[in-house]
Amino acid sequence: MAKEKDIKEEELESLEETEATDAAEDAQVEEQPEVEVEPTEEDKIAELEKRYMSLFAEYENFRKRTAKEKEQLYADAIADVSSSWLQVVDNIERAVNSAKDINETNYEQIAAGIDGIAKGALDIIAKLNIQEIEAERGTAFDPNFHSAVMHIEDEELGEQQIAQVFQKGYIYKDRVIRPAMVQVAN
Repeated sequence: MAKEKDIKEEELESLEETEATDAAEDAQVEEQPEVEVEPTEEDKIAELEKRYMSLFAEYENFRKRTAKEKEQLYADAIADVSSSWLQVVDNIERAVNSAKDINETNYEQIAAGIDGIAKGALDIIAKLNIQEIEAERGTAFDPNFHSAVMHIEDEELGEQQIAQVFQKGYIYKDRVIRPAMVQVAN
């Protein structure tokens, strides 16, 4: 029995020592602050490459999307303007067909039809917010809006005034679509 007591005491001591060691280790672990591991240069480079590739892909998608939208806007604008002008084209074709059988009785009808075509075309231009450039006899010549193709001496007009308009000019917002072709006096 004495032997068994000694073995139990030894086991008890061994168990107490193990518990004390575990407690000491736990205390050491708690005392040591967690150390943050700094990323290596390779990790930093890999992260930057990943961000760069993501940003690059995003930019490429944006570029492709805006190019497609721009192309679609242009196509829509062409379709809208073309559909407006198709009525004018149809009326011109009718006038040409009517003019083939011209005689004294339908001359006035054809002239009225052509006048209607001109009014329709001007209506379309107005709907597109295209305005005629002011260029009447006596108006001051402006090289930004007028193109002088001739020069004459005229005592009735002052210097650099428009004497005659050969072709009307048009402007859209601040952009000259076509300058007015004019004759300038003095």
